[in-house]
Amino acid sequence: MAFVVSSGALATTGAGVLPAYAPMTLRAAPWEYETIWRTQPQVRTVIGFIARNIAQLGVHVFRRISDTDRVRLTDHPMAQLLAEPLPGMTMYRFVERLVSDVALYDNAYGIKLRLDGRLRVLPVPPTLIRPYGGNWIAPEYYETAGGRQFGPDEVVHIHGYSPTDLTYGESPIESLRDLILESDEANKQRRAMWKGGARLTGVLVRPPDAPEWDEKDRRRFREMWRTFSQGGGAEGGTPILEDGMDYKAVGFNPEQAQYIEARKLTREECAAAYFIPPPLIGILDHATYSNIKEQHAHLYQDTLGPWTVMLQQEFGAQLLPDLPDSSDVYCEFNVEAKMRGDFESQAAAMSTMVGGPVMTRNEGRARLNLPSIPGADELIVPMNVVEGGLASPRDTAPGSSSTPDPQPRGLPARKASGRPSTLGTFTAERDALERTLVGFTERQADALLVAAGAKADDEGTGMPDLIELWAQGSEDRLAQLQALLAHHGFRLAQLGAWDVLDVHNPEAENWSAEVMLAWILAAAETHAAQHEEAGKEAVAAVQEAGGDGWRDALQTAAAAWGSAAAARARTASTELRSFGGHDAASASGLTQKIWRTGGTNPRASHKAQNGEAVSLDDVFSNGLRWPGDGQGRTEELVNCNCSLDYEAS
Repeated sequence: MAFVVSSGALATTGAGVLPAYAPMTLRAAPWEYETIWRTQPQVRTVIGFIARNIAQLGVHVFRRISDTDRVRLTDHPMAQLLAEPLPGMTMYRFVERLVSDVALYDNAYGIKLRLDGRLRVLPVPPTLIRPYGGNWIAPEYYETAGGRQFGPDEVVHIHGYSPTDLTYGESPIESLRDLILESDEANKQRRAMWKGGARLTGVLVRPPDAPEWDEKDRRRFREMWRTFSQGGGAEGGTPILEDGMDYKAVGFNPEQAQYIEARKLTREECAAAYFIPPPLIGILDHATYSNIKEQHAHLYQDTLGPWTVMLQQEFGAQLLPDLPDSSDVYCEFNVEAKMRGDFESQAAAMSTMVGGPVMTRNEGRARLNLPSIPGADELIVPMNVVEGGLASPRDTAPGSSSTPDPQPRGLPARKASGRPSTLGTFTAERDALERTLVGFTERQADALLVAAGAKADDEGTGMPDLIELWAQGSEDRLAQLQALLAHHGFRLAQLGAWDVLDVHNPEAENWSAEVMLAWILAAAETHAAQHEEAGKEAVAAVQEAGGDGWRDALQTAAAAWGSAAAARARTASTELRSFGGHDAASASGLTQKIWRTGGTNPRASHKAQNGEAVSLDDVFSNGLRWPGDGQGRTEELVNCNCSLDYEAS
């Protein structure tokens, strides 16, 4: 067996590697692909889907410490290069362009630059640069449209497979060219049909016994017929035929041509060329909730996984050698963030894996953009984990063969009735939220009044800039509002849940209060933002009115804000109780909900739907999922006192 021996470079192998050799492939000009991308929506949709989904991931840089340990690098030159490839260019735009170029041309180029002592990469459209000379292994140089030449070590060239050489990729568009051409011709025919007044090509037949036409009659009829075609002024109208004429269409009609099916087929073929499941780009003929969910789960594994691996390895091979301190350094797309599942699944899996909490209270508050509080920097470990010797805080004390477990696994110990003893009645919990929110609102309003008065007195002028004073405390107010609304909201949601569980599921099987937290926190954020905005609008109205009576006007606005706080507390209480009951009903296998009108003076619409029953996942006739539903119209929500009953169908 013969081997080729070389000193640092490949020697001639007899397979065409000669100093002046270049493969003579007949490739399409790059601007043809550009035209296809600009004019064919199916191609643009598929390429945009790939590029946007990869660009949003972000690229992290790591140093391998050992087989089981690594450390993320944020100040390494590679991390800095990817974060800002050029001044003003983001990582998202850089990756989006690279992926789009590879998807469209199967080639992506970048020129390495040194700016301010740092390595940068200038992405170059494939229409403006190409490899020249060399052999089928490597080009001699790259030349730009302006005639500038760059050595192979000065250019980042990412390309796909070609059956003829190792220096250039062959675009997937080539395999779609005939299909795209057919679609384009169909579009031209369709445009011509609409320009002709939406009439297909046809012929006019005069009966044999029709009177003879002279040249004047022919010209008159021809001019009349042209008014019903492009630019004639009567497009789409109904012409009147003479002398027993008959119009016979020639060619396919839209139904026979199957235009819609053809357009759908073109998109499906484009998706297949890039290995994308059709439902992910809007083709839902055979889509179900379950298979779409599974396809989303596999998106970053089977569809986009090969792309991310390719880019990671290309960055390592073409960029890292030009950077200092790059031993054991590598890049990785943040695919893990997309594969973690929802918040509840992550929390359950993590607590099971580590056997205890993984986050302090202040760390949790930071994720919600809430300020830290004293004494909340230690992990709170459940007593059953510390003293019970359990594998996970989601487990309960194990039972023996003679003594069964007192309650379902995964739930904390409760009283026999199930309802936590600290929860009061709905009225008591609602009143507590109202007192807290109104008191908070009044304190904030008083602080604004004092600050505005002091500002005016110090400056010796009239009304100060109330909007500026308001903005100074806005961030703290929002944080405190979210915290108090979340605290009371969790209690109200639990209360609503146990109202259902006590009747239908006393052991609370398949239900956990913690699952409701994500929704409650989101609702608290929404109510806090709305309440803050209501106060801002009241202050802005005083600012706009101006005048010497601004102090009295500001006091009136403060009082109105306090009244709005009371109404918001009552409305939010109804919503939270309803949500908790709905969550418990779903976990308990109940399938139907019944509207029960409450209060002494209910709305006419609520009174009319008393006793109305719908399926659990449906909405009532007023458009609400439950009383106080924040997604409904305001006039259906404020001060609502209605409730729901549940039953299994």
